[in-house]
Amino acid sequence: MAFNLIGNLQSNKVKPLIAAVPNLACVQTVDDEKIANLLDRAVENVGRKSLKVFFQVNTSGETSKFGVEPAQWVDLVKHITNCPNLEFCGLMTIGMLDYSSTPENFKTLSNCRSEVCKAIGISETQCELSMGMTGDFEQAVRNHFFPWKIVGVH
Repeated sequence: MAFNLIGNLQSNKVKPLIAAVPNLACVQTVDDEKIANLLDRAVENVGRKSLKVFFQVNTSGETSKFGVEPAQWVDLVKHITNCPNLEFCGLMTIGMLDYSSTPENFKTLSNCRSEVCKAIGISETQCELSMGMTGDFEQAVRNHFFPWKIVGVH
């Protein structure tokens, strides 16, 4: 069984997480270079294979949400691709709780993927999108935002 971490990861929890969960397959909420660097070192220190990571994009602009601001998208992905123990897999977002701007949030993430893939020279099929909760995944399907993963329960 493999685990994905979805949720804010505090810097002081990185080393214990990597040490305690050998079957951690993916961290879906990398949102700054510091966390990427800590994950990279922790993975190297325990001698495990590379860790898959998604970076979190704050598509709603809410201050209560974690994630990279639009101006930082490309820089963070370039940084992650230079971390030898991390494997960049895609982008994730969580839209507004009232789902009022969910289609716009999903479109923003899709646009972000296009920009990021162009900047680092990969196909969009090599960059997964992880977005939505159980309350808004149907909107993702209706609006043809694929591939997607349901990132939580509500």
